[in-house]
Amino acid sequence: MSEAATATFDVVFRARRLIGPNGETSGSVGVRDGRIAAVEPFDAQLDAARTVELAADEVLLPGLVDTHVHVNDPGRTEWEGFDTATRAAAAGGVTTILDMPLNSLPPTIDTGALEIKRKTAREKAHVDVGFWGGAVHGNLGELRGLHEAGVFGFKCFLLHSGVDEFPPLNPAELDEALRELARYDAMMIVHAEDSDAIEHAPTAHGETYGDFLNSRPRGAENVAIAQVIELARRIGGRVHILHLSSSDALPMIASARADGVKVTVETCPHYLSFSAEEVPDGATQFKCCPPIREARNRELLWQGLADGIIDCVVSDHSPCTPELKRFDIGDFGVAWGGVSSLQLGLPAVWTQARVRGHSLADVVQWMSRKPAELAGVHRKGSIAVGQDADFCVFAPDAAFVVDVDKLHHRNPVSPYHGRPLAGVVRETWLRGTQIVGPDAATAPQGNLLTR
Repeated sequence: MSEAATATFDVVFRARRLIGPNGETSGSVGVRDGRIAAVEPFDAQLDAARTVELAADEVLLPGLVDTHVHVNDPGRTEWEGFDTATRAAAAGGVTTILDMPLNSLPPTIDTGALEIKRKTAREKAHVDVGFWGGAVHGNLGELRGLHEAGVFGFKCFLLHSGVDEFPPLNPAELDEALRELARYDAMMIVHAEDSDAIEHAPTAHGETYGDFLNSRPRGAENVAIAQVIELARRIGGRVHILHLSSSDALPMIASARADGVKVTVETCPHYLSFSAEEVPDGATQFKCCPPIREARNRELLWQGLADGIIDCVVSDHSPCTPELKRFDIGDFGVAWGGVSSLQLGLPAVWTQARVRGHSLADVVQWMSRKPAELAGVHRKGSIAVGQDADFCVFAPDAAFVVDVDKLHHRNPVSPYHGRPLAGVVRETWLRGTQIVGPDAATAPQGNLLTR
């Protein structure tokens, strides 16, 4: 028996099914001081103050890492706040989130704003929280300070962001910002839709989803992604394409990678779950930018995941108040664009993945290991010695119907309402402490993370 197997642990998890770095196995996981201290065979005799034995229908997963969350706190806390967002994350098996720099007031575009954000989150976080910085018109001189203060990278827009206090970069500014970030190997994450293409598209208006879809054509994404790739090729910096919805862009991303361009890409559960053809008139809970596209496009995104062109799946949880969704008139042109799904990402993706022949190990790679790796969130994303003891106890064959009134995010709005989903999160553990489940801690347990 190994030295680890004879030690005493704070908690030992015994699972007939466990998703480890090499796929599904069985095992016993020993936790000490909030970190994984041993991963042994299932029948290893590990001495512990507490033993958690998973039920026969449960699988032990690493806690999910969601690197695309709009918490909006402070300033727009009525849209979402750190208390409600991180409760929702925990309920969905997510143990780490990275907060986007816009929609809060002030936006995270200088170190002063970052400190305000951290102060706001410090006493409210139920999961671990890190922060992205913003690259906007006029803040080039702030980027190094934010990098040194520990943000995980920098978000920019190439068109209006939806809020005036987070202005986009024009092509010359994007070039300058990428050159600046390349000096210290910081990553630029890009909302890639081309402003000129959007400007020349039909205007979004009315209750018909097809009219809104025409206002955000896939060509706007394709042109912007091509621009970002060519700048990254020339400059040598790291770029990440956010919330990919256009499958047209997959070949050029694959080609750029083959050429050595440092480009990665994510997509989101809603692009993998829904299709434009099924969005009812006036159902503005489905509005997001870039938009949910046609069923054929959705299947090509799934193929991009299978082929490894798309690296990860994250929520882009972008909530607002019900009033801003304009359910009173159902007008896609004036409603706020954003999907609320932080608590539902794992079952939403698993529901679709399983019918396409993908395994839970695939889902863990897309939603835990890969986002942690890409963003540089160390000690997260896998069940391995030395990692934080972050776990999700998941029942993949259980099912439920989504009820927005039972979700933990602040406002009861989600396109998943009434949708049956496979897979139930029964417990969530953060650094060895149960935060969802029968013995969950009541006080916030989250830490603030720096790069």
